[in-house]
Amino acid sequence: MCGRYGLTVSEEELIKRYQLDYDDFSSNDYDYEERSEIFPTTENIVLLPNQKLYPVKWGFTPGFAKRPLINARSENILEKKTFKEPFAKKRCIVPASYFFEWQKVEGQQKKDKKIITVKQLPIFSMAGVCERYTDDDGQSILTYAILTTDANDQMKPIHDRMPVILDPEHEAQYLDLNADLDDIQKFLRPTELELDIESSS
Repeated sequence: MCGRYGLTVSEEELIKRYQLDYDDFSSNDYDYEERSEIFPTTENIVLLPNQKLYPVKWGFTPGFAKRPLINARSENILEKKTFKEPFAKKRCIVPASYFFEWQKVEGQQKKDKKIITVKQLPIFSMAGVCERYTDDDGQSILTYAILTTDANDQMKPIHDRMPVILDPEHEAQYLDLNADLDDIQKFLRPTELELDIESSS
């Protein structure tokens, strides 16, 4: 799963990383700030298919859910009513500098908090999906969830799931809402990029 992550780069670095038009952001209506630890239910920067960085709230809030749905399993995403249409029509990229996972420690109740980065990729892209919900005040809120997949060999000792980390060459196609969904699903696999895993304490 992916329950927390960080984004500790400047807006200029994000614009350069995703080859965006700087003029589009010179008069934006939000205040971007770096965040060392991002929590569910907060508003965070995502990259939308229109090539805009935009603050979106983390966690789908369908009526049946007792708590926000922050992750979506990639293996059966087209079989789940909550995520099928968002995956087909409302994909997004969730930029990150790293994500966190907690590893059980033999003989201890407290888990070891790990920080996981992608080597030689200071900003990596987690696959996401968006959906709109109405909050208690009747306001329309755009939300996102992060796709997850089986852990790769590096992550297996820590957890059996991990976020879908897109290869940079697949990012544009993932955001292309006209792309064939069968092709997009091929990207939703454990990353082959080399990770760096350290204890955060």
